[in-house]
Amino acid sequence: MKRHDGRMVLAWALAGALSLLTGAAAAQDRLVVFAAASLKNALDAVNTACAADVGETATISFAGSSALAKQIEQGAPADIFISADLDWMAYLSQKNLTKKNTETRLLGNSIVLIALADSTATVELKPGVDLATAIGDGKLAMANVDAVPAGKYGKAALQSLGAWTAVEGKVAQAENVRAALALVSTGEAPFGVVYATDAAADARVRVVATFADDTHPPIVYPVAETADSKSAAAPKFLKCLQTDKARSLFEAQGFKLLTPPLSN
Repeated sequence: MKRHDGRMVLAWALAGALSLLTGAAAAQDRLVVFAAASLKNALDAVNTACAADVGETATISFAGSSALAKQIEQGAPADIFISADLDWMAYLSQKNLTKKNTETRLLGNSIVLIALADSTATVELKPGVDLATAIGDGKLAMANVDAVPAGKYGKAALQSLGAWTAVEGKVAQAENVRAALALVSTGEAPFGVVYATDAAADARVRVVATFADDTHPPIVYPVAETADSKSAAAPKFLKCLQTDKARSLFEAQGFKLLTPPLSN
């Protein structure tokens, strides 16, 4: 090969490497949001609506709050974290992994007992309810009751009603609340405990009954910017989450905006 050909190959290689580095840098510059799985429908809509105000459409990763918090702890490049309970936000905050001045109680929700849409089952969620008999030989789908907020809220409610001991052996635990919803909507479990917003998002299920608010800790979705975030878009996204524009989209999915709305 001639010397000038060698220089050309080297130039191409350098150009290719520069392109890869530029692409990687661009990926790191994107606004990345880690959000509880139950927010999927509402937050996708809010993300689209807020894009003009934020200057970009965020890349959103949905999963159980516990899994997301652990990923952030291990160095995952998230700019914003939205948890389905206060505990996992506190977990990160206490480790100085959030910008504490950005922590906000954003949304509220309810938990419900669901069944397939064509089910005729009736259950009254009152103290002493015999849910185990209603479940029969089937399973009660729930998100992980020890780690995932929806599962923790559901377990607390069933304990409050005196039903947990009888149903504990019938619980089919899923990695997040949307996975629990899927177990019911596909007919693998006759009943499930999910958020009211999850039930509203799937026409294949119906709400059998709603757990009273006093049977479980208040359901609060906090949001915060992560400590390592350098995204200029993150504060804009946080602000847009609290606008009237976002409120209408959250409420359309059954959430309650807990913060006073900011101007659009």
